[in-house]
Amino acid sequence: MTRTRIALSVGAALLAVTACQSAPSSSPAPSSSAAAPDSVTCEGQGINPAAQLHHRTETRINAPLSTVWQAQTEVEGWPAWQKAVTSAKRLDEGELRAGSRFEWTTPAPATPTTPATTLNITSTVLGVRTGECVRWSGPAVGEGLGIDEGVHVWTFTEVDGGVLVRTEESWTGAQLEADPATAIKILAPGLDYWLADLKAAAEARPAQR
Repeated sequence: MTRTRIALSVGAALLAVTACQSAPSSSPAPSSSAAAPDSVTCEGQGINPAAQLHHRTETRINAPLSTVWQAQTEVEGWPAWQKAVTSAKRLDEGELRAGSRFEWTTPAPATPTTPATTLNITSTVLGVRTGECVRWSGPAVGEGLGIDEGVHVWTFTEVDGGVLVRTEESWTGAQLEADPATAIKILAPGLDYWLADLKAAAEARPAQR
């Protein structure tokens, strides 16, 4: 059966709760403890450490750093390679920087407790180091479904022959926290599929100079 990829985030995705074998492994059950020492950070800041819902994963991409960075940070190009992103629009110009904002949408399927809807996400960049890391946050709002705040962090490290991309995201909101066991099954595959799409897109592109 074709993998269902329906992104929901402030950088993540709301998907069918079935992870493919090739996707990176999921994190342990949600925890309200502080972030672990190896948490993903940008400019010294990571996810919300008090969030019940968080997931961390990584992958190696066999492409130059400039190519991977361009694919990830050219927000308006996301719909071309992310199957779950239906629209993406920058609200300012130039390279991503602290304070940059962008809006994007993704369909969310019906669940036993929520209707099918389109999530409207407004993300604000909290920190960025070109070619190294980016961190953003914001709410996701749809009819009958919402995330009060998602915090999403990415790091990019050159390794022999490619780039190690690490990402971590947290969600907060009473609606999600009422059923964290189900919510983590949505959050974790979302990040795994985003990484898989980024890997496929970057490795298929000619090198950027």
